[in-house]
Amino acid sequence: MKFTRWLLLGLGLLLAACQSPAAGPLPGKVEDLSAFARFIATQPSPEQFHARYPDVLLVLPGQIATKELRLDRSRYFAEVDAAGRITGGRFQ
Repeated sequence: MKFTRWLLLGLGLLLAACQSPAAGPLPGKVEDLSAFARFIATQPSPEQFHARYPDVLLVLPGQIATKELRLDRSRYFAEVDAAGRITGGRFQ
């Protein structure tokens, strides 16, 4: 009986960890890269990106950006599909 409780508790924790992150904004630079990767995998629009990460500078293809080196994950150069949704990119 104890084993079953522990098994159910473990499965519950595992499922909770696999759920998508909360939809609220995350101010500041990107700290949790795995949560960020899961968010980008949803192919968000630039508006959704700005709503989720308001302090991260989003640079879209064709936009001019300075070549300063940022090591704090505060600027994201996005790759977009034909519909303009973010499909990937890199911090720079």
